[in-house]
Amino acid sequence: MSEAVHLILYTTAGCHLCEQAKAVMWPLLECWGLGLEELDIADSEDLVERYGTRIPVIRLNKQSAELGWPFDGETLERYLRDNILRP
Repeated sequence: MSEAVHLILYTTAGCHLCEQAKAVMWPLLECWGLGLEELDIADSEDLVERYGTRIPVIRLNKQSAELGWPFDGETLERYLRDNILRP
């Protein structure tokens, strides 16, 4: 059985921008039937190096395209549509 598509949020403790991003994301996660996986970049030196000054960043688990903050609901919906429906 294949792994379900879900959204990954690169985040860390105390990130107020990440909380704002989640507020934008929740309605669309429900609408699209997607789960959310939060990855704390502090748990990995590689993730800190890659995302340390960029969080919050989101990515679908089956895609390489990322969406960095700031984004609104319309931008997130376009990202989902472009990346979930792409063959």
